[in-house]
Amino acid sequence: MFIQTESTPNPATLKFLPGQTVLDVGTADFVSADAATQSPLAERIFGVTGVKGVFFGNDFVTVTKDDAVDWDHMKPAILGAIMEHFQSGQPVMAGDVMQASGHRDHDGEDADIVVQIKELLDTRVRPAVAQDGGDITFHGFERGVVYLHMQGACAGCPSSTLTLKMGIENLLRHYIPEVTEVRPVAV
Repeated sequence: MFIQTESTPNPATLKFLPGQTVLDVGTADFVSADAATQSPLAERIFGVTGVKGVFFGNDFVTVTKDDAVDWDHMKPAILGAIMEHFQSGQPVMAGDVMQASGHRDHDGEDADIVVQIKELLDTRVRPAVAQDGGDITFHGFERGVVYLHMQGACAGCPSSTLTLKMGIENLLRHYIPEVTEVRPVAV
C-alpha cells in the first residue's frame, strides 16, 4: 500500500491519500480523541503523539497537529497507523454510523434561498475545499447572513477568512442577491 501526502493551506494540517475509499458518503470530523470512539481508524491516528484533529473525506484523511510537534516526527507514525488500519480489514467507522451531507436542515420562509445556497456550496465550493483536505457545510441563514462550518484543513487555517470573505461570500452574493454576508461558526 502506497499512501501519498499533500500539504494543505493550513501548515498544521497534512492530507493523506491512501489510494482507496475512506468514506462512501459524506465526511467525518473528529476534533479530539474522545470524539473518535466511533472510528477505529481515527482512534489509531489519535494514538500518535501530537495529533489534535482527524478529518475523513471520500478518498482522503487530513490530520491536524499540535504546534509543539514537528511533522518530521509525526508523519511516519501517522502513515503507519493508516496503513495498519487498512491492512487490518477493520471498517473506518464502527457499527452502523451513517455519514450525512453535513448541511444543517433549514425550513421556513427562506427555504428556497437555502436550497440555492446548498446547491452552490455542493457544486462550486465543497469540491475545491476537498482538494485542500477540508469541508465547508451550511449551518444557517438569517437576515441575509449565511453561516458556514469549516472542517478538516479549513478549520483554523490562516487563509480561511480570506476564502470565506473573498471567495465564498462573493460567489453567493453574485448568484443570490439576498445574501449579504458569510460568517464562520464553530460547532
